[in-house]
Amino acid sequence: MSRLSSLDIAVSVAYMLILFGVGLWFTGRQKGLQTYLLADQNVHWIIVGISILAALFSGISYLGAPAEAFFYDLSYLWAVASFLIATPITTLVFLPFFRGLKLYTAYEYLERRFHPRVRQLASVLFLIRVSFYVGLAIYAPALAVTEVTGWPFWLSVILTGVSATLYTTLGGMQAVIWTDTLQFLVLCGGIVVVVAFAIAAVPGGLQVIWQLAAADGKTGFWHAELDPTVRITIWSGLLGGASHNLVQMVTDQISVQRYLTAASLKDSQRALWLKLWVTFPLVTLFYLSGTILYGYYKAFPEQTPAFAQARLVPQLVQSSGAQAGPGIANDRLLPHFVVNHLPSPLPGLLIAGIFGATMALVSAAINSLATAALLDFRRGPISASSDRSSLRWARILTVLFGMLGTLMALLVMKHLGTLVQAVNTIFGLFGGPLLGIFSLGVLSRRANTAGALLGALTGAIVGLLVAFSKPWFGYPISFMWISFSSGATTLLVGWLASLLFIPPDSAAHQLVYRLRRPFE
Repeated sequence: MSRLSSLDIAVSVAYMLILFGVGLWFTGRQKGLQTYLLADQNVHWIIVGISILAALFSGISYLGAPAEAFFYDLSYLWAVASFLIATPITTLVFLPFFRGLKLYTAYEYLERRFHPRVRQLASVLFLIRVSFYVGLAIYAPALAVTEVTGWPFWLSVILTGVSATLYTTLGGMQAVIWTDTLQFLVLCGGIVVVVAFAIAAVPGGLQVIWQLAAADGKTGFWHAELDPTVRITIWSGLLGGASHNLVQMVTDQISVQRYLTAASLKDSQRALWLKLWVTFPLVTLFYLSGTILYGYYKAFPEQTPAFAQARLVPQLVQSSGAQAGPGIANDRLLPHFVVNHLPSPLPGLLIAGIFGATMALVSAAINSLATAALLDFRRGPISASSDRSSLRWARILTVLFGMLGTLMALLVMKHLGTLVQAVNTIFGLFGGPLLGIFSLGVLSRRANTAGALLGALTGAIVGLLVAFSKPWFGYPISFMWISFSSGATTLLVGWLASLLFIPPDSAAHQLVYRLRRPFE
């Protein structure tokens, strides 16, 4: 039975109608493939920056960040700080290539730098990784929808997946970009309301909440151990976090496709800097909300949800090993608080926020999956005569990838760990080698196709050894090291292996960072 009031339902339905209205509005404005995939490259840089943040800070973060801080501590904020490393590298080193080479997909660069096979390998890694990611993005908010509404879980999954697929298919990248902006505003407002209500409910307010959380170690973040089995340390947070963020910002068609919707290189760079400075306060607030909820439930233990009662103890903080701790189902902590402790229509607004944040990511992901699948495996450039056919296939692929993500949410995602852990594992296994290939191409004149392929193979093996380290080494290495170890191995082995083969021709040298032309 639904736990929502009539007012909650009305708010949620009104919000969804607005989203679909945007999709329908842009349906009639599709002039061709460039409009559908790149929004004609005339989107204002502020909107692009917000869209990048909204797409990457999705319903996964909406639910995963509070649960991470609640069940562990604030150590993951080091991974947030690593954006200070990843953003300048992306903006100054990689972005000029994506903009200057007039690309549709990030992997076109790898074809020009190496070989079409490297481009196709990279695209396959992207397709696999983001298909998993879409399934995770649909699965996580469906938990929240089920928690708030009482609907069957399968119905929540299907509703989320179908909704995002439908409006992305209708409106293309223009609909995705503009609804991202709306969803971002709902996302920010929702977490502010949750935090304000929790603080106001506890006598003594934030000071008492912080003292209760600190007493159990939930406010800690300074873990400087060199032990790789410690869940999150300063080193794994900065190095692993930077690698994870670079996978998103450099190798991810979701991000690159947004960079290309801006009017110029300068506007794309402005968008990334804007996204950086908005990320810090927003993401920090989401993690702090978990600490605040911990203090709230410490003050009112009788209100603690059953799935969290056994975890309301200090000994889980920084537990060793990638598999330790609560499972993904416990990431429904935030919606549980909202539906049980906040007045109407706030639960309805939460549903709207979760749907919005989820659809921001899912729509961006399946649009980018369709772009990569359509363009990275075709022969020859897009012509005027093939443009209409390509647009039709882009829509068909969007639907197919939306269906695939929905099926994965129903069948696969329940076997993963927490949301934070699951995202880092997926990105590390499939994105780490890809980051190594991009870095090899941009940073080394000597790198060649054979070296890149051997490096990627070795990096993938190392990533698997880290992700499933316990059977191999007898102890579990933290999931935070997967991206860094696989990416660094790909770069190092790829460079050494390249020395054994014929150097690339002079044309490839023009695609290396230190010799790049001022494209724009």
